[in-house]
Amino acid sequence: MQTHQLPQLPSAVYEEMGWSYFLSPEGNAYLTEEIVEISAAERDAFYAAGNHLYELFADAADYVLENDLLHTLGIPPNLYDLIEYTWEDERHLHLYGRFDIVGGVDGLPMKVLEFNADTPTSVPETAIIQWAQLRANGIAEDRQFNFLYEALVDNFKRLKKLNPGREAAILFSTLAGAPEDDHNVELLQTAAREAGFETTFRYINEVIFSEVNGIFVEEADGNTTQYPFWFKLIPWEYIAEDEPELCRMLTNIVTRGLAVVLNPAYTMLFQSKAIMAYLWQLYPTEPLLLKTTLEEPVGRENYPFVEKVVLGREGANVAIFDDDGLPETARSGDYENQIKVYQSLAQLARDEAGNYYQAGLFFAYESCGVGFRRSAHRIIDNGAQFIGHWVRV
Repeated sequence: MQTHQLPQLPSAVYEEMGWSYFLSPEGNAYLTEEIVEISAAERDAFYAAGNHLYELFADAADYVLENDLLHTLGIPPNLYDLIEYTWEDERHLHLYGRFDIVGGVDGLPMKVLEFNADTPTSVPETAIIQWAQLRANGIAEDRQFNFLYEALVDNFKRLKKLNPGREAAILFSTLAGAPEDDHNVELLQTAAREAGFETTFRYINEVIFSEVNGIFVEEADGNTTQYPFWFKLIPWEYIAEDEPELCRMLTNIVTRGLAVVLNPAYTMLFQSKAIMAYLWQLYPTEPLLLKTTLEEPVGRENYPFVEKVVLGREGANVAIFDDDGLPETARSGDYENQIKVYQSLAQLARDEAGNYYQAGLFFAYESCGVGFRRSAHRIIDNGAQFIGHWVRV
């Protein structure tokens, strides 16, 4: 992996944006004063891969629903009705998602690991920070595969067209105490406003839900305002498992047409890593896919492999098994009771220092940007760094 030194943005830039997380010790260590170099051919391959992968995931989702296989994906059953309803209704637009990709650089084959389709993060660093890092150092912005922000604006415009009878007003929410999530939502709000929406932010504990009237917030004067669109950077499975009454209410709110919730519940079809097993079953010769099964591999021809839980996040509960099928390295976590999938071990790009690289490929109606995560460990977890890129000239 070819990297180059490139100074990071001054702290004043983050202060002006109000992005306090990136000024914290944790956030400061997360960003790098380096940049990855990719070729124009690699950039074009990333673009084509994301577009093709989305079609494949949609086909696999159809297959799961048509064959009553939702129960095999590890998705909470109280989401099934809402998943099926939103999948059939085009008004419920998938705003954006992020494919986790290995390879695709330095001659390594490109493979998709999973699709963060429900609550993908790293939007500010991909859309703005890596772009500004080029600009601040006098490098032309067209030397980067990155029109994520513009694609988000366009998708918000599509959302309006798909819902012509709704007021263009979106309420955005996160869980309190997660400033990184807040910054992601702030940028999404900016894109929504540019697309013509009025926006408001409230933490989820401040939102009022009524299965009769919809989704509201209380204003300072004591009055309430209803919002026909709600974006929540809160995983659907968290709501389903931890707040089943809220899940029931949201199902009624959405199916009665009182609000559109983003990202829609059907993105759980993509979010579950079990979908990778059905993708492999449907497309066993597809070069972008890794062999993935719901049964633990047996036989040396199936080693090495990676064991994952279907709804794990940030590298939790992931284990790598070596050429003999023996555990080599693992990450613990809170998801050990989930269904597991078993995926062939892919080759990650590495730099001269031995660090591993994984690409985050964003999709918002089309492939629209890439950024990289870097780690000293093969399991890319929440301790990894973000590193931007430029395209070789």
